[in-house]
Amino acid sequence: MTQIVRRVVVALLFLLVLNPNLLAADSSENNEPVIDVMGKVVDHDYFEIFNQKIYLPRIFLVEGGLHVYRNTQSAIESGEFQMVDGTMIRADGATVSIDFSITSHLLFVWFGMILTLLITFWASFKYKKGAGADTEPKGTGQNLFEVFFVFIRDDIAKEYIADNKHTKFVSYLFSVFMAISFMNLFGLLPWGASATADLTVTATLATITFFVTQFNGSKDHWEHVFMFPGVHPLMRIILTPVEILGLFTKPFALAVRLFANMLSGKIMIVCILGLIFIFTEIFGPMIGVGSSIIWVALTAALYILKAFIGLLQAYIFTLLSAVFIGMAVEEHHHHDHESSVAMTKDVQI
Repeated sequence: MTQIVRRVVVALLFLLVLNPNLLAADSSENNEPVIDVMGKVVDHDYFEIFNQKIYLPRIFLVEGGLHVYRNTQSAIESGEFQMVDGTMIRADGATVSIDFSITSHLLFVWFGMILTLLITFWASFKYKKGAGADTEPKGTGQNLFEVFFVFIRDDIAKEYIADNKHTKFVSYLFSVFMAISFMNLFGLLPWGASATADLTVTATLATITFFVTQFNGSKDHWEHVFMFPGVHPLMRIILTPVEILGLFTKPFALAVRLFANMLSGKIMIVCILGLIFIFTEIFGPMIGVGSSIIWVALTAALYILKAFIGLLQAYIFTLLSAVFIGMAVEEHHHHDHESSVAMTKDVQI
């Protein structure tokens, strides 16, 4: 009997964590859930720091005209736009062609890129002064920079991009690794957000890799996509569509992998911290505050794990980008294949 009760309690707690809306108060005056999990991870029209919300500009392109407002409220007060189900639409029903609005996730993308640029320019300035070039790197910062840069250059770019073509892509791969690392780690800040927990961000990064890969693809790469040297013409009817589809599934996998890992990590942390409020709602303040020691300790451990995963996912994205680029720029030696086929025929004769 005890085991049955224990299992029922665990199952209920599990459901409550997954669906905080079940914890809405019974009173009709308060229909808000104890903790809004998804509200903590979705994109917002404001930037929050130290519990202060700074509302961001809204910019819309409608029928060729650009509409700029200080924030969402001013757009609504103008009478030209209205909020329907969390989405801004034109009051007259006209379609919003493009939403250029600045959001919280976009700000953290900018922060990641700006930090990457600043660190790179700072390191470049140090090397030009001779530190690290004529002498050993000086300071913890430059040593860390060199560790990451050499790692990306030697263990990723040089390893997976053959024929000494890797030097062309080191700057891109290093920039991607650093920017994604910063965007992932920003989510650990109490007021921060993981921009990479937004599919539009990861899709944009994957699209950049896609274009870098295809624009640098060798003639041999495109022959293997459309012509398949040495393959019977009838087989091309099957293989060519598969190869063309493969060009797009690779960046799709890049985008979804990074997005899913970062989103799940953020949700897990919010859910575990939310157990404090859930236990307070169910069992009262005494149990809720008392149990907070467990949940805070578990969250601290998850923070360390999430920091590691943030760097790991940046590494995986960079590694796979290098692999895809290396496959596209590689030159295959068909004469070796033809010679081996000829030798095989001679042996058979």
